[in-house]
Amino acid sequence: MSWLMWSLIKTRKYNMITYQDFEKVDIRVGEIIKVEDFPEARKSAYKLTIDFGSEIGIKKSSAQITKHYTKDELLGKLVLGVVNFPPKQIGPFVSEVLTLGLPDENGEVVLLMPTKKVPKGGKMF
Repeated sequence: MSWLMWSLIKTRKYNMITYQDFEKVDIRVGEIIKVEDFPEARKSAYKLTIDFGSEIGIKKSSAQITKHYTKDELLGKLVLGVVNFPPKQIGPFVSEVLTLGLPDENGEVVLLMPTKKVPKGGKMF
């Protein structure tokens, strides 16, 4: 165990979960098939339409990713999303999945994306 991991556990800032807890979160890969501006959002965002394949289908998501991505650049990209959270009302829009990303050095979202082509709907493990 690394010093950082030990330090986080020791200070209780890191909550351990079981593998069974992790399995409850359904993270899938999907292809962005439509990108729209979301002017009603409090922070600059896009409305994404994402195809998660035949099992999950097409879902909508709001994502604050305008700092790093243009609409044209996002079309056809594979992204990761949590598909089993309940829908969330964001202003006039209902987000059906949580599109996953990481903060850059300024706190702006960088999307999590596969580095190779994978089938739509593939489950992260």
